[in-house]
Amino acid sequence: MNWKVLITARTINDVGQQAQRILNEGGCDMVIPPKLGPLKADELRKAIAGLDAALVSPDDYSAAVLAAAELSNVKIISRWGVGYDSIHIPSATQQGIVIGYTPGLLDETVADYTFALLLGVARRIHEGHASMRAGEWRASWGHDVFNKTLGIVGLGRIGSAVAKRASGFNLRVLAYDPFPKPELEQKLGVKYVSLDELLAQSDFVSLHAAVTPQNKGLMGEAQLRSMKRDAYLINAGRGALIDEPALLLALAEGWIAGAALDTFTIEPMAVDHPFRTAPNVLLCPHQASFARETGERVSNTAAQAIVDLKNGSRPQFVVNPEVFDAPTLRAKLKLN
Repeated sequence: MNWKVLITARTINDVGQQAQRILNEGGCDMVIPPKLGPLKADELRKAIAGLDAALVSPDDYSAAVLAAAELSNVKIISRWGVGYDSIHIPSATQQGIVIGYTPGLLDETVADYTFALLLGVARRIHEGHASMRAGEWRASWGHDVFNKTLGIVGLGRIGSAVAKRASGFNLRVLAYDPFPKPELEQKLGVKYVSLDELLAQSDFVSLHAAVTPQNKGLMGEAQLRSMKRDAYLINAGRGALIDEPALLLALAEGWIAGAALDTFTIEPMAVDHPFRTAPNVLLCPHQASFARETGERVSNTAAQAIVDLKNGSRPQFVVNPEVFDAPTLRAKLKLN
C-alpha cells in the first residue's frame, strides 16, 4: 500500500524533481498543500491529517501537535536541512515517530554563503547595488576584510568550514563553543576563547551554534555592546540566537558597524518588521542553503529517508535513533 506524504519544504518545486521521482517510484503519493511551509500548528494539523509521512520545512511540530489525533498515522518526519529545533524530539520519540534530517550536506554551501554575507556587508555591496538600481552613482565606504579577526560562535561542521575559508583572507580566527574540540585548534588554525573575549576582539562575529533553551537570545544587549563599534555580526545560522530588539537598538545607535542576517526569529519576516528599515543591515530570506546542486542532494536524501523507512529499513540520518527501540515505533522494520 502506498504511503501518503505531505510535502511542505518550499524547495520541492525548484530543486525537488528527482526527489519527487524517488518518492513516486518508492510507492509514495505526494500531498502538496496550496501553502508551503513553514506551517503553523493549526495549518499543519489540517494538512497532515491521516497521512503517513512528511518532508518538511521548519513547521511547528510542537509536543501538542505531535500528540494530536491528526498525526496518529505519521511514521516519519523528514526534515529538509539540518535544523530541527521546530520539532519537539522527545515527544516525537514518545509517539514512535522517526525524525530524519540531512547533516553534513549543507556545510560547504552555507559556509560559502556566510562569507558572501560577510564580504557583502563589510564592503557595502548591497548599498552600491541599491544605489545603481535607483539610477544613482554613490559609493559607500566599508571596511577591509583581510588581516582582521573573525570570531566563530559554534565550531561545528559549518563553523569549521567557515574557518577553512578564513585562511584565504589571512584572518585570525577565534572560536567559542561550549563543547570545544582541542584538536581543531591546530587542524583549522583557530583559537578557542570565551564568548566575552571573542566579542571584544573580533571584527566579524559569525553565528553557527545550534539553538538550545540555554542560548536563545545569546546575542543580547550586553553582548552587542561588548563588540567593537566597527565590527559586524553575521547570522546564517538560527534566528533565535539573536535578541532582535537588542540588535535593532544596536544598529540604530551605532554600537556595531552593521549586520548581515539570513535567519530570523519568525519566518517569513513580517512586511512591517523594523529590520526592513533599519540602518546598516543586509537582509536575506533564509537562503544560505539555496544552491541548486546542494539543494538537489538534500531533497533526494530527505525523500530517500521516507522510502527507506517505508521499505522497512532505517534511514541513513536520524535525529532520534532511540525511537527504533521504543515499543511505540509506528513503522515496521525488516528483521536483519
